[in-house]
Amino acid sequence: MSNFGTLNWSILIAYILLNLLLGWVLSKRVSTAEDFYLGRRTTPWWAIGISVIATYVSALSFLGGPAWSYSESLAVIAIHLNYPIVVLVVITLFLPFFFNSGVASIYDYMERRFGPTSRVVISSVFLISQALTSAAILYATSLVIEFITGIDVKTAIVIVTVVALIYTMMGGITAVIWTDVIQAGVLFVGAFIILFALFDSMPMPLAEVLADLKAQGKTNPLNFSFDLSVEATVWSGVIAMSIFHITVYGANQMMVQRTLAAKNIGDAKKSFLLMGFVAFFIYFLFFFLGILFYGYYGGQEFANGNTIILDFAANYGLPGLMGIIAAAIVAASMSSLDSSFNSLATISTVDFYEKYFKKNESPEHYLAVSRWFTVFWAIVIIVPAIVYSAFEGSVLQTLSKIGSYFVGAKLSMYGLGFFSKQTTEKGLLVGVAVGFVMIWYLATQTDIAWPWYCLFGGGVNIIVALIASRLIDGTQTEWSEYSIKGQQKKFKEQGLPEKENGWYLVPGKIDKVSYLLLVFFALTIIFLFTFEKLI
Repeated sequence: MSNFGTLNWSILIAYILLNLLLGWVLSKRVSTAEDFYLGRRTTPWWAIGISVIATYVSALSFLGGPAWSYSESLAVIAIHLNYPIVVLVVITLFLPFFFNSGVASIYDYMERRFGPTSRVVISSVFLISQALTSAAILYATSLVIEFITGIDVKTAIVIVTVVALIYTMMGGITAVIWTDVIQAGVLFVGAFIILFALFDSMPMPLAEVLADLKAQGKTNPLNFSFDLSVEATVWSGVIAMSIFHITVYGANQMMVQRTLAAKNIGDAKKSFLLMGFVAFFIYFLFFFLGILFYGYYGGQEFANGNTIILDFAANYGLPGLMGIIAAAIVAASMSSLDSSFNSLATISTVDFYEKYFKKNESPEHYLAVSRWFTVFWAIVIIVPAIVYSAFEGSVLQTLSKIGSYFVGAKLSMYGLGFFSKQTTEKGLLVGVAVGFVMIWYLATQTDIAWPWYCLFGGGVNIIVALIASRLIDGTQTEWSEYSIKGQQKKFKEQGLPEKENGWYLVPGKIDKVSYLLLVFFALTIIFLFTFEKLI
């Protein structure tokens, strides 16, 4: 874009400076490594909840969501139907273990349940998968910078990395959360401006556009096909992607770490509940934009579908719109990058450096190391980000495919830890290795769609782990203290309170409000069915 203009530049630069200023202000509250990882446990639940939403939505959804539904149809919403189910499982099973332990790394659970080797394995899986995910997010944002300024993608990648790095290094998790709140506001303002601008610019009345889209098969959100080669069906969304997202939210340091900064377990759960009730609307908005763009552009092909929103904003002609959209996409990217940098630094320091290299150092020492690891990971993700620049498909779709290679291992490790008496560490690790081979086979030798990788890979992982554990270590007679049954037994025998301020502390007990998630899930299915029928 040859002429970004003074107004647009002013909006974008002001937004970036605001983030840096906030990081500098909050840096004064960071004096120890624990402050860097968890803040001072004073952050309100709603801010944490917005941060969770902003982190997972990211620029990939803002750019890649419309690109995905543009090329496919509204049926891709099925991939994101499952959040109410996911959140219910996460706050019932995962959060009590992590919050009650008081640790910064959620992978500490693996060592307590199985042993130190399993902790190293899952921490390593996280570091690799999160670095690749962050690189995809970074690339998505570089498209914006290139489009609006003409700056080369590689240069843009470096610029965005440096900005997110600076305020994350200064303010730690507290800066991550509060900048995410601002970034979420900018992101959704930009999205709604685009939505109303589209309504205003349609070549014919909206009802006629939707009727035409329906005739072309673009508006049907519920595909009940049992074909496993099709990515977006109700079954892949409700079954396969529920499992996928349970691992994303329950077994992902980046997502869980901010909830550990909550004042109490009730606030931690409420922050996730916010995601459970609003995620559907967010993704419906992005995918709805995609089919509207299809109607607006008459289905024309784009060299890179991820630039559809940018092309529209550039040609719409509203003063300052490109600046707002650019700020929104940079905001979405940095809300994910800052979380990623902080969590990668936390795991590197707590699970590796502090545990195996430098024990019993001062909190100030570990704070300095965490900041250096933040720099290290910022540099590392630049390489795959440049590699992604050769891709032309939806970056949201690309990110989901990358994640699908790793979630099977996380699913099986935590699932067996929670529910299995017989699984031992040696058997677990054999299962993990075989599970990765299974996913490689599915990806390279079959036409099964990536949403199913987690279910099949994780299923093979679990079966092999159970068999290997029995063959290697024999029969186990006692439930581990860190299984669901073991925890419930501990609470009962020691007379520990099951609830705190009305919220369950013991894993496996469903809070009353969580049942509303199931009601909400049913209502979303009814809404989508009705939406297609009424067009």
